[in-house]
Formats: sequence, structure tokens, C-alpha cells
Amino acid sequence: MMYYSRPTMLGVLGVCFLGLLLCLPNFMRAPSPKLPWHQIHLGLDLRGGSYLLLRIDQQSLVDDRLQSLEDQAKQALIEKNLGYRDFRKDDTARTLSFLPRDASEAQASLAALSSVTGTGNEVAASLEHDRLVLTLNQTALKARAREAVSQSIEIVRRRIDATGAVDPEITRQGDDRIVVELPGISDPEHIKRLLGTTAKMTFRLLASSAGGNIAPPGATMLPDLSAGDTLLPVMDHVEVDGAALTNAGATIDQQTGEWAVSFSFNRAGASAFARTTTQNVGRRFAIVLDNKVIEAPVIRTPITQGNGQITGNFNAQAATDLAVMLRAGALPAPLAVIEQRSIGPSLGADSIRAGAISLGIGFVLVILFMAFFYGRFGLYANVALLANLVLMTAILSLFEATLTLPGMAGMLLTLGMAVDANILINERIREEVKRGRTPLAAMQAGFERASSTIIDSNATAFLAHVMLFVFGTGPVRGFALTITIGIVTTLFTTMLLSRLLMVRWYALTRPTELPV
Repeated sequence: MMYYSRPTMLGVLGVCFLGLLLCLPNFMRAPSPKLPWHQIHLGLDLRGGSYLLLRIDQQSLVDDRLQSLEDQAKQALIEKNLGYRDFRKDDTARTLSFLPRDASEAQASLAALSSVTGTGNEVAASLEHDRLVLTLNQTALKARAREAVSQSIEIVRRRIDATGAVDPEITRQGDDRIVVELPGISDPEHIKRLLGTTAKMTFRLLASSAGGNIAPPGATMLPDLSAGDTLLPVMDHVEVDGAALTNAGATIDQQTGEWAVSFSFNRAGASAFARTTTQNVGRRFAIVLDNKVIEAPVIRTPITQGNGQITGNFNAQAATDLAVMLRAGALPAPLAVIEQRSIGPSLGADSIRAGAISLGIGFVLVILFMAFFYGRFGLYANVALLANLVLMTAILSLFEATLTLPGMAGMLLTLGMAVDANILINERIREEVKRGRTPLAAMQAGFERASSTIIDSNATAFLAHVMLFVFGTGPVRGFALTITIGIVTTLFTTMLLSRLLMVRWYALTRPTELPV
């Protein structure tokens, strides 16, 4: 119990030395040769930055679902040689209705729609006053909205990561909101433009003819950005979906010398693109982004290689942003910024200073307390306490964790918990000395009696803070992370390092009484 073999002693000291090395990058500049240089990142409240609260447009989800439902219904009816007329969408009631070509086809049309409604309860079909009505289920729409938020979080993360932002925090809030924290970014306008664009790209043919600003059946008038927002009759049917894109990048057009965006499709997208351009040579092919035509070139020859290029009066930033959005994927619905806050770097510096002062004062007071009440063993506890702080910082640096004000509070609380463990050990040793035990027996009994209490209390605290980290958000996670790491380092420094220092002192001096 009170004996350390040489390998064990070297192992404990080696862990402490490694922790010291891992702490150094936080206080030094990275060397010019690229080395693994892991540092703790400062959170929004320490570094300054921007806070954005985004809300997903649920009405847009309903509109998109009704549009896709209309396309599916028309396709199902055509396959059964059934006609339709007077399609109507009611976004408020979440219904899609139409009249059959002939009243005698009503029941056959209702049966044909079974392929649209499926076996689930998302869509219900009924016959009301000679009109066939498809109704979206509210519960299914809520589930779709929650899924859309989860998908949006991943897309937002990919878009922000592509800008080079360091350690952004992106979390869900409620059923339809997303919180974005951007440390170090005091002007988030560029990020807002990236996140405010759905980037839903489609490739559609232009209608063959149109009268003025009135679109022919099956088409919609959309603004043409390349021609001063004039309106173009774009077919509603999507020939190639932008979801089939596999890559996109900003490039220079070799013919004009202007900025452009090159793209490439997956196998299914390339096949659809080749088929469309082969069958429609001579027609205009619109590239539509968020219901706006970027450009509508004429198909001169079939494009069968599965790649292409978008031009449209881009500058370098606009081309790069569009490429980023296309690579990240389209948002399932638009995101609106409903709250924005900025924290200046001066406020962050003040927070760091205040947190460091509180941590330093607390640490000094604890050291004085331990040295005054427990003498030499109190000094050994202080060494273990300093090692505890070093190891916590080392682990946070190794995983490049984000340190926030609650995290700094967690570090200070961890030091208090570590002091409690050392006090338990020293008090138990004192009790054994009063009972008349020899110094070695008193040390051994003191550690044995205190160990179970220390392990039990720290194990329950560890489990509680793991749950806080798993289910918490924002500041709660930062606090729980530092406490969880601190519990592990506390057990190591208290049960191994403190004991090692005491054992080595006893082996060298062989005292007749203990200084406790």
C-alpha cells in the first residue's frame, strides 16, 4: 500500500511531466516548423464574438411538401391514364385538392393516389364535394420540422467550417431554432449571408412560349438575375436537382477571364443532365437558385461528362460563397435571424482577467490554508493541487476544448474538491496518530480509510456531470466538461501523487513522528 516500485514512480512522474509539456502551447507561439500544437480555445464570453439565434421557416416546409405532393399526384394519375384539372393548394389548411377529368373517374383517381399516401399517416386522401383532397398530417409535419432542424444544423456547420471560423458552437434550441456562437467574429454579416441563403439549386427548362409576364401552364415566372431581374417562364418540372451535385468550386472562366463556379454531378445527376441536354438541344436551360435564375444559356450540344460551369457576373467572394453553399448542400427551409448579439474583444479580455484573478486568489488561499493546518503534508497536498491544475489544462489543450467563464468556475470548484480529498486523508492520518500507531501504520491506515470515501463521492459527481455534459447545452456543457476532467485528475493526483511524495519523504527520513 505504501510502497512504490520504480516503474510506478516513473510512470506517475512521467504523466505529470507530459501534462506540463501539453500546457506549454497555451503560453507560447507556435514554432515555424509545423508541429502538433494543441491549445485551449476561448469561448464567446472570453474571446468576444457573435451570437445568432436562427429560426427555420416551417411554412416553407409545408409549401415544399405540398409542391412535391402535387408532382407525385400528377405522376400517379398520368400512370393510370387518369386526367385532372384545377389543382389548388391551401397552405393554411395544409391541403391539396383537384377535380378529376370526369366525375366517373373520381373513385379510380382516389385509388390511384394510394401510391402517394402510402401506408403511413403523413398524407390522407378523401373525396369532398367532387374534389379529391390530400391533407398533410400535423404530427407528421412536426416530425419533418424536427428532422429539418437536425439537417440544417449539419449544413450550417459545414458552411461555417468552410469560412475558417475557429471552434463555432452550433446547437438546437427548442423545436425550430438553432443557436450559432462564433468566437472571434465581431461582424457576422458575411456568415449571415451564407446562412440566410437556402442554396436550393435546380436545373429546369424554359417554357417554349409565354405571353408577356403570364406563364404558360406548368411554368412559373422567375426573375433573371443576369438580365436586370426581368422575368423568365421557367418550367416547374425539375430536370436535375442540385442535391445531385458532388463538388463545386470557384474558378476563372478561361474564355472571358471572369469568376465562375464549376460543378460536377454524381452518377444519377450526370445521367439526368446528359439526357436533358441531349433531348433539348436549342432550348434554354435555366440554372435556378432559390427561385431566381442565375443564368439561362442555350443548349448548344449535349453535355455528357457530368460537369459544368456557372457564370453570372460573380466577383471572387460571391463565387466562393456560392461554391461553399453548393458543397455544403441546400437547407431544407430558409433560416431567419431572430436575435443577434455581439461581444467585443475588450469585454472578453476583461472576463479573462477577472476569471484569472479569481482562480489565482482562490488557489493562493487554498495553498496557505493547507500549509498552515497540515504542515509538510499540506505542502505535499499543494504540490498535488498544482499538478491537478496542470493536468486539467493539459487535457483541455489535448482535445482543443473551448474554455468559457462557467468552465473557469468549474476549474476553481475542482480545486476545492481536490482540497477536500487531501483534507480527508490528512485528518484520517491525524486520527491514527492519536490512536498511537507508528508513522508508517498511521499513513497506511489514513489512506485506506479515506480512499473509499474519496472514490465514492467522486464517482457519483463524475456520473452527474457526465449527464450534464450529454444533455446540457452551452455554458452547462463547458462547466460539466471541466468538472468531469477535474474529477479524473483529482483522483490521480490525490491517490497517487500525494502518496508518492509522502512515501518518498518517509523512505528518506524515517521519522519517529508525522508532521501533521
